[in-house]
Amino acid sequence: MKRGRKADPQTEQLKVQAKALYEEGWKLAEIARQYGIKPGTLRRWKYEGKWTEKNSERSELNSERSEKEIQKKTKTIEQDIEAVGSSDLNDQQLLFCLYFVRCFNATKAYQKAYGVDYKTAMVNGCRMLRNAKISSEIESLKRDRLVREFLKEEDIFDRYIDIAFSDITEFVDFGTEQVPVMSMYGPVMVKGKNGKKEPMMKTVNWMRFKDAKEVDGFLISEIRQGKDGASIKLLDKMMAMRWLSEHMDLATEEQKARIELLKRRVSDGQIEEDETGVIMLAPVLPETDGEEDGSENEKQ
Repeated sequence: MKRGRKADPQTEQLKVQAKALYEEGWKLAEIARQYGIKPGTLRRWKYEGKWTEKNSERSELNSERSEKEIQKKTKTIEQDIEAVGSSDLNDQQLLFCLYFVRCFNATKAYQKAYGVDYKTAMVNGCRMLRNAKISSEIESLKRDRLVREFLKEEDIFDRYIDIAFSDITEFVDFGTEQVPVMSMYGPVMVKGKNGKKEPMMKTVNWMRFKDAKEVDGFLISEIRQGKDGASIKLLDKMMAMRWLSEHMDLATEEQKARIELLKRRVSDGQIEEDETGVIMLAPVLPETDGEEDGSENEKQ
């Protein structure tokens, strides 16, 4: 009889805390950011613990409350356009600025201000930031007392924690797989253990970007498609780490504990440490030379 793996007390405590927040109406993405847990891990805990079955009615009620809160916040920020005011920008541009200083994400801000799809917002959001008048307004809002009321110090600190400890595995899936060795005549054939011909196989690396709906777009600064493949560039992690070290006096006790937990996970290898912040999705490397073998097999 196999013995079950002994449960880690710290993990079990995290499960209890995460479930409690879920019952209060928190979204899984919010809980993941709060405790530095991978969203996939939370989804597994939710499934294994049957959180949904037990709290379906509560979740539905909380969803309605969340929707009302979002509508209330949206109405408030729209009403504040007049308080901010700018003769050089129209209402939608001002909305973009107000949303941007709250979420620091041009794509999300553009979607909220203009009501467009993700792809359109991703392109136009970056363009908006290059507009001198828009940039000037955003800088002004950052300094303005009105925006300081919108954004609490702990909110800013949480954003920098997310940037500093962003995990590559939250944006890409990767691994290895067996593929046939190809020649100009097709798959290279070799004699197998059973004496019959079979394709020669080799191990290659693979990597795929996750769907936009599965990732936190706030942590992405750039997506590029070049001749060498596609790449995602995350926000500057080292800059965020420096900012955190210089502003630890702003952190709450809970945030300090969260940072310590994330640091331990990095040192234990549970979180990938990558100073460049660039995830490159290059094409599969050229096949190994097999033309000669392939031609011989073809002639036989």
